[in-house]
Amino acid sequence: MSSDWGLLVLRVMLGISFIGHGSQKLFGWFGGYGLTGTVGYLESIGLKPGKVMAFLSGAAEIGGGTLLLLGLFTSLGALLITGVMATAIATVHVKKGFWNHNGGFEYNLTIIAAVIALASTGPGAYTIQALIGG
Repeated sequence: MSSDWGLLVLRVMLGISFIGHGSQKLFGWFGGYGLTGTVGYLESIGLKPGKVMAFLSGAAEIGGGTLLLLGLFTSLGALLITGVMATAIATVHVKKGFWNHNGGFEYNLTIIAAVIALASTGPGAYTIQALIGG
């Protein structure tokens, strides 16, 4: 299997996951709380104004996930995902330690590492960007 196939698998998995997470926040899909529930949660942890923060986080996840999935402006997609994950670490997970089973930041940091590695390596050959000559 070539590295291009490996990069495609990584992009598709990350992209679909973050499109789903953003859709939970904004639309209540896939068992999410939707915009109203996300607003309430974000305000409860001090991220205000909650409606703006909920919209921005959901849009960053959907937008970043879509860019990764398509292999289009991969570095921008990675930046959007990193921003959401860094905010989650700083506001929720850091006080719970490293390990995910305690609610820590292990998983979020792993996602950041994956998207930074993807942005640094490049999205591979099987991308929309490659199809349009970018």
